Amino acid sequence: MTTTASETSTARTGRRVGAVGVAGAFALVMSFMTVPTPLYGLYEQRDGFGAFTVSLVFAAYGVGVVAGLVLAGHVSDHVGRRPVLVGVVALEVVLAVGFVLLADTASLLVLRFLTGLGVGGLSATATAAVAELHERRAGADPVVGRTLANVANLGGLAVGPLVAALLSLAGDPIVTPYAVYVGVLVVAGLLLWLAPETVPDEARARPWRYRPQRVGVDPEVRGPFVGASVAALAGFSVLGFITGLTGTFLVEVVGTTSRVEVGAVVTGVLAGGIVSQVLLFRAGRRTQLVAGAALVAVGVLVVAVAGLTASLPVFVGGGFLATGGVGLVFAASVATVAGLAAPERRGETLAALFLSAYVGITIPVVVIGALLLVADVVPVLVGFAVVVALAVPAGISVLVRRS
Repeated sequence: MTTTASETSTARTGRRVGAVGVAGAFALVMSFMTVPTPLYGLYEQRDGFGAFTVSLVFAAYGVGVVAGLVLAGHVSDHVGRRPVLVGVVALEVVLAVGFVLLADTASLLVLRFLTGLGVGGLSATATAAVAELHERRAGADPVVGRTLANVANLGGLAVGPLVAALLSLAGDPIVTPYAVYVGVLVVAGLLLWLAPETVPDEARARPWRYRPQRVGVDPEVRGPFVGASVAALAGFSVLGFITGLTGTFLVEVVGTTSRVEVGAVVTGVLAGGIVSQVLLFRAGRRTQLVAGAALVAVGVLVVAVAGLTASLPVFVGGGFLATGGVGLVFAASVATVAGLAAPERRGETLAALFLSAYVGITIPVVVIGALLLVADVVPVLVGFAVVVALAVPAGISVLVRRS
């Protein structure tokens, strides 16, 4: 039976809508992850805690992501992308309801941990699904598919704070954003439910016994891996600071208490990770790594200057450069390590790299929060910037030299 040109065109359109639909749903779910960012000041007022507890709440999310990566990041390879994606979104809907109904610090910690757990299962699965749906198109460039997935990931994280801040102006400022997101997440779940499955039937039919994702490093890539993991950890600590403690910086240094301003600042800063990947997605990996390391180093030092001068525009500019560098460094590091690792060890090696990255949004943020108990925010910020400005280029230097 022959296929007409019209049928082929329709099939291509369906695949294209599938990739874009999954990317859109991915972005919607990831935006839910950063809803609390402009609301932390309200939590502090309601529950009477400070920056250190905020850092613990954020760290609970990071621990959840690490656990989700190990427990569920690989499951979709065996059972299919769509069941895992829909299941994660169903969990996030329940958690959004939990944020509406529960109002104490312990519940906030648990809910953020479970939110991170879902993200750990979602990120790798959604990234693979978007790339696979895009690559089904005739003549599709796989680099475009990966970039689309990365932009959806970072784009969702970027818009969440501003959307949450605007929603907080209507009704109960803590409850309303989560109540609205119940509906937003249901829409995301429907998009994923309607998306094509990309894991072949024969792969899903094979006998499989669940076990957590193995985490290890292929001996052949230990040198490059060390550099990539140092850069990823230091780079993600920047994202942790931006999404977890920007409100503290704005209150204590700049003097603003506006939730909308906090949300807009975080959104503007995180947009750097999107812009850099769109502009340089066709550049070579070495170029991306070197440019990313330079952007991170310059950006965090500019953020330190913002602390010394109490300048909000300088903070936004420096943060924009730094997150742009983080996006390039991580994407190129993942691609480089994946290309060097043996196929049979690639999954566990990438899992180790992702774990290094998410340790970066957990431990450093807690350390910064603890330091803020005994020191002012400006010297802590300057010290943090110097460490990151040294660590990321050093890690990338090792990665480039050893690979």
